[in-house]
Amino acid sequence: MRVIIGLGNPEIKYLKTYHNTGFRVLDNLSEKLDIWTDRKQCKALIGEGRHNGDRIVVVKPLTYMNLSGEAVLGVMNWYKCSSEDLLIVYDDIDLDKGDIRIRPSGSAGTHNGMRDIVYRLDTINIPRVRVGIGRPAGPIDLKDYVLSQPFGNDKQLMEDTERMAACVILEYIEGGIDRARQYIGKLHENRKLDT
Repeated sequence: MRVIIGLGNPEIKYLKTYHNTGFRVLDNLSEKLDIWTDRKQCKALIGEGRHNGDRIVVVKPLTYMNLSGEAVLGVMNWYKCSSEDLLIVYDDIDLDKGDIRIRPSGSAGTHNGMRDIVYRLDTINIPRVRVGIGRPAGPIDLKDYVLSQPFGNDKQLMEDTERMAACVILEYIEGGIDRARQYIGKLHENRKLDT
């Protein structure tokens, strides 16, 4: 079983913000898998399906970002899965805009949603995909920045990156973390060639 959880805030006003990158990546993945978050349960929107014979669960927490762990813990208890069965997808200001990283464990860094998940699950052994949104260029509060919307070239870059992150997750589902990392390496190499 793979439980893929995209982090974001549930209200419409947050839909297109940097902080909802995890939700949008999950939407891209749902389209690829034809699995939709159409059921409300465990303080989250949940969808279930199969891919290559494996059971896949896609999840959007409805608890708001800073309480993401509440929904994640509820989903884990419902499906009786471990933290290693999860894959958390979220925005990361500590990565350059457009970068994608995957790792099997580690600290939460500066991300409050991931901090809450690590705290509530009491483990850092949680696979995650981090999607870079960069830091603000000017003197803007980080909270205001992550709750702002990308525009112009940044909007296009983020849309492209969200689609690529969904492909990375698909590679992870089909072949594990090493295959996903190889795919990320190819993506970054192709981007270098395009510039």
